[in-house]
Amino acid sequence: MGKLTTHVLDTAHGCPAAGMAVALYRLDGGGSTLLKEVSLNDAGRCAEPLLQGSALVAGRYRLLFAVADYFRARGAPLTDPPFLDRVPLDFGVADVEAHYHVPLLASPWSYATYRGS
Repeated sequence: MGKLTTHVLDTAHGCPAAGMAVALYRLDGGGSTLLKEVSLNDAGRCAEPLLQGSALVAGRYRLLFAVADYFRARGAPLTDPPFLDRVPLDFGVADVEAHYHVPLLASPWSYATYRGS
């Protein structure tokens, strides 16, 4: 059974990004549909997969991470406007039987991602 998961590591503080808000969208044509909004747990993960089974369909998706809100809540000094605010990650799902893990490594000034396992 296929599924979509994510987690975020706070590379500025060396810890999981507990409490970061994440939104999941399905991209279609010129628009998008909000599918889910979550707050990451103490491990910087969702309590359950964002999508799984028949809810995971082939197509294009966007994860939107509220990076500035997270670092602001941690007391990190941010400019106004912040260098990074909301970080969008657009990706495609081709194999609905696969596990798509989309992690984010983030600081107030940089981010990186990869397809995890």
